[in-house]
Amino acid sequence: MPVLPKAELHVHIEGTLEPELAFTLAERNGITLPHPTIDDLRAAYSFTDLQSFLDLYYSLTDVLRTEQDFTDLAEAYLTRAAAQGVRHAEIFFDPQAHTTRGISLDTVLNGLGAALDTSEQHHGISTALILCFLRDRPATEALNTLRQARPHLDRITAVGLDSAEAGHPPEKFTHVFDAARDLGLRCVAHAGEEGPASYIWQALNLLKVDRIDHGIRCLEDPDLVAHLAATQTPLTVCPFSNVRLRAVQNLADHPLPALMDAGLLVTVNSDDPAYFGGYIHDNYQGLRQHLGLDETALRRLARNSFTASFLPTQRRDALIAELDTHPAH
Repeated sequence: MPVLPKAELHVHIEGTLEPELAFTLAERNGITLPHPTIDDLRAAYSFTDLQSFLDLYYSLTDVLRTEQDFTDLAEAYLTRAAAQGVRHAEIFFDPQAHTTRGISLDTVLNGLGAALDTSEQHHGISTALILCFLRDRPATEALNTLRQARPHLDRITAVGLDSAEAGHPPEKFTHVFDAARDLGLRCVAHAGEEGPASYIWQALNLLKVDRIDHGIRCLEDPDLVAHLAATQTPLTVCPFSNVRLRAVQNLADHPLPALMDAGLLVTVNSDDPAYFGGYIHDNYQGLRQHLGLDETALRRLARNSFTASFLPTQRRDALIAELDTHPAH
């Protein structure tokens, strides 16, 4: 199938840490990983749920210590993303996963910025950063993180909400998102992957988000589906992730066709591709293979990714035009 031009709107930069780079950075920083070889580490990528993934995910972030480490991480992602047809990436990062280890927000942002500032020139990919709050940590800590970020708002487009969803409703963070909007930031939130459809309503009504990350459990609430269709609120769906974290049993059972049939503005993304077995084009290929999505449907998903982005109108329209003239196969 063709590698279609597309945007990626749901990718965690820490989740692009491939085992090979993890070992390189561990050696550079004098860190001993709990897994003695790359094969041992890859074998650990067998998850029973979101929490089992997060336990490994957060343990591996320990190799990220210096600006150069974050630059190398972002460069590795951008190189892979370019080969997968990505023209624009809105990239999540988790400051609290680093500041709680004593790594300053300056280090994280300067390191990522060194790669992202030249991304369009080097990779043909425009970028935006989305600062995510960890929902399983206190809202007061999230608010403090937002305060720390104020000197860096020129680098940050939006805030998000991620980490362990079950038992951590969006409503906890209402005042944090109010503060973020007051600073001129856009808002997104993970909701309705492990958590119920009511979490999606909370994200919409209390956090006033522009997009829902995941959102697949909206199908449990017909009124919510009707609302999402009427408002064309985007969903950033991550098929491989849903299967690897057991939110969906297998790709052939994925609800994405039902979401599309309901008229929702659905996009496809890779989430944490180093952990979930594929980057964004790999997800598109999987949908074609296991769900029978034809090229028309895949082009619709790619077009949706640009429509749902936070891109300026001129760049967005140029990318849609590139997609529309991209040769069929």
